[in-house]
Amino acid sequence: MRNVFLLSTVLLAAQAGAQTSPMAPDIVAGFEAPQDQADYIKRVVMIPMRDGVKLHTVIVVPKGASKAPIILTRTPYNAAGRAKRNTSPWMQSSLPMGDEVFGRDFIRVFQDVRGKYGSEGDYVMTRPVRGPLNSSQTDNGTDAWDTIEWLVKNVPETNGKVGMIGSSYEGFTVLMALTEPHPALKAAVPMSAMVDGWRGDDWFHNGAFRVNTLAYISGQNTARGRGEALATGIYDDYDAVLRAGSVADMARRHGLDQLNFTKKLFEHPAYDSFWQEQALDRILAKRPLTVPTMHVVGQWDQEDIYGAYATYAALEKQDKDNKLNYLAVGPWRHSGVNYDGSSLGALRFTGDTALEFRRDVMVPFLKQHLVDGAPAAATPPVFWYQTGSNQWQRLSQWPQSSAKPVYLQGGFKLSFAKPAGAAAAYDEYVSDPAKPVPFVPRPVRMEDENVWKPWLVSDQRFVSDRTDVLSYVSEPLKEPLVLSGAPVVHLNASTSGSDADWVVKVIDVYPDEVPSQPAMGGYQLPLSMDILRGRYRDSFEKPSAIPSNKPVQYSFTLPPVNHVIQPGHRVMIQVQSSWFPLYDRNPQTYVPNIFLAAPGDYKKATQRVFHGSAVVLPVVER
Repeated sequence: MRNVFLLSTVLLAAQAGAQTSPMAPDIVAGFEAPQDQADYIKRVVMIPMRDGVKLHTVIVVPKGASKAPIILTRTPYNAAGRAKRNTSPWMQSSLPMGDEVFGRDFIRVFQDVRGKYGSEGDYVMTRPVRGPLNSSQTDNGTDAWDTIEWLVKNVPETNGKVGMIGSSYEGFTVLMALTEPHPALKAAVPMSAMVDGWRGDDWFHNGAFRVNTLAYISGQNTARGRGEALATGIYDDYDAVLRAGSVADMARRHGLDQLNFTKKLFEHPAYDSFWQEQALDRILAKRPLTVPTMHVVGQWDQEDIYGAYATYAALEKQDKDNKLNYLAVGPWRHSGVNYDGSSLGALRFTGDTALEFRRDVMVPFLKQHLVDGAPAAATPPVFWYQTGSNQWQRLSQWPQSSAKPVYLQGGFKLSFAKPAGAAAAYDEYVSDPAKPVPFVPRPVRMEDENVWKPWLVSDQRFVSDRTDVLSYVSEPLKEPLVLSGAPVVHLNASTSGSDADWVVKVIDVYPDEVPSQPAMGGYQLPLSMDILRGRYRDSFEKPSAIPSNKPVQYSFTLPPVNHVIQPGHRVMIQVQSSWFPLYDRNPQTYVPNIFLAAPGDYKKATQRVFHGSAVVLPVVER
């Protein structure tokens, strides 16, 4: 109001004939545009935590709201920016795209986590829960508790009920709030949540390090706001990472070795207590589930594909009546639930699947628990978009499949019939760390969203003809093959080295011609794929060298899938030993810490994959 008065005074003075000095400052301190025409009120406050640290919080209230519930998101990605997608007088236009389904029925709150952007305190990446790794009195759970306590007491338009939503790191903060939930927290929707950074979210997958973590560290940990991108000076990330050498060498090149989070990563390459004590599925499994929670993830989530399923499974044992623990999976990339869900890469779906979920499932779920007098929602325990048939399924539980092994056979064939004959037959290839298999076609641009977001559905023909990739293919199917669950790899293989990585992919091979979409002819669609660092074949916590030239059993679980491979399509299994530059190169010589591998440690190795190796598929019998 003060600024409006000042501007009015200036206008009156001008009308009275007074002249503004040519040297009058042209920037008015603390200027704020009038909000008279807006359909919302925005308040920016600093909320005190129990240790005195104040957290920057943006509160957006629909004008005229009374007894409205609050939806809270806690973020390391700039609360002010999250609350202002567009400059607009309309609340739905100002808030994020995923919020449009909320209309004006909720009060929306965004908060910077401690140490980021406008919040006070020190930033610790995915700050551990109070306990062995955190001797302080605060974590993201207590900060959520203190924030909710303040909101229900100081926002007069609320009914005192709070829900939390958020994706990726924001999903992590939702789960952290469940470690000690405030009584006013009535519903939670963690999306693509970061749960276990070693097993399969963000930093590692089964011990193999994701090199683009370094770029994330640069953006997240070098400044209180947003840090700079890595200045590699090289267009193709494949070349940039290869020339750098080891991950430690690359970190040093960009100064990231000076950062504490980088040091923590390099000091804990194995799944030791540092990672185990942070795994939120393990933590939450030991605590009572009291808040209705809907775990949301994309089937092709390229960043956090592990956590939602793991946490849902860990908490399902506590939900005897199917009233507290829910799972929703769409045909999306990471955080795709909040954007347009009508396609992903070359795949086309029946409509905007993300909007369908948000509007028809998530909003009724939130309203049931947050809006006074709202009707009960018909929320299924599991809501999953089955690809291949392209339809939503409402399931009472998941998975509902039977284990059915498909075997690698001679002549690069794949069959559900176990091969007869000598178990010593094999196929082999040379894995060369100097020429690793790319994870997408070159040039590799990991920061290009058109490359990064849909890469898990990339046509795998770009590697199927490489001599260091083995591809086993079935005959065309005569009946639909329905997969619903997590495939399990049982690979019998040997290496001439003393360490090795094994990448296994389950692929739907399209017919040579697809009349309705010609570009899909022969398309090799990845359904489920992942990597295992061989040193962890017996123990994630205690790595060991692989005996050279000796067949060894490698067993690991691939990400879940819910897909129908249609008649005329074929099933393919691919095996390779590098996935670069997304995952760091295995030197194929056993060293105590691969982060610190020396140039001379990287050596070629001959890999043999023995016939009779199998991938156990989660088949739904018709």
